[in-house]
Amino acid sequence: QVMADISQLLGEDGGHYLHDNRILTDNVLLHQQHWSERLGAYADYGNHTHNTALEWVRPRAAPGQDPRSLPPPQLIRVVRKPPRLQYVGALGYVSFFPFFLQVLNPSAPHLGRLLDHIRDSDKVWTPYGIRSLSKSSSLYLQRNTEHDAPYWRGPVWINMNYLAVRALYLYSHMEGPHRDRLASLYRELRQNLLANLYRQYKDT
Repeated sequence: QVMADISQLLGEDGGHYLHDNRILTDNVLLHQQHWSERLGAYADYGNHTHNTALEWVRPRAAPGQDPRSLPPPQLIRVVRKPPRLQYVGALGYVSFFPFFLQVLNPSAPHLGRLLDHIRDSDKVWTPYGIRSLSKSSSLYLQRNTEHDAPYWRGPVWINMNYLAVRALYLYSHMEGPHRDRLASLYRELRQNLLANLYRQYKDT
């Protein structure tokens, strides 16, 4: 929509952007292609496997090679089961993008379940903001490699929490079955974020 608006301001044809916007905001398509009933939330869909692990790989010396010349062992990601087409199935920020980006209709049938997940402290809710990944996920705070910290696997990110607060505020001003709950969640999350930001400011 933004690209279409810019095109219009520049006197250019933005019809293809409008076309894409209609597809990307189509709630029927969204539910058909990205709603995972097992997860109870939206999910990416593609080639994926859950069966991976970090394992130490020790280089082997060639015949006659001095073992002391070998590089040190490395902790690498090993895929134990090949990926296949499926939902990624990890509850986190990506599961809430249709809500955070206000693509969902305020009367969407799954909005209540998303709000349940958001407010669940065993999943993504914390006194500091919304976690990037649910505590119930097997990937929670797990590294992808030895040198790849789990940035998106648990820590609270202010940019995503801004989108969450913004969405809660806007949806709480729309007609829909969850209006009061949205307003309550907005106030609570806003307070948690402000308190956390102030603490971090004081500490650093």
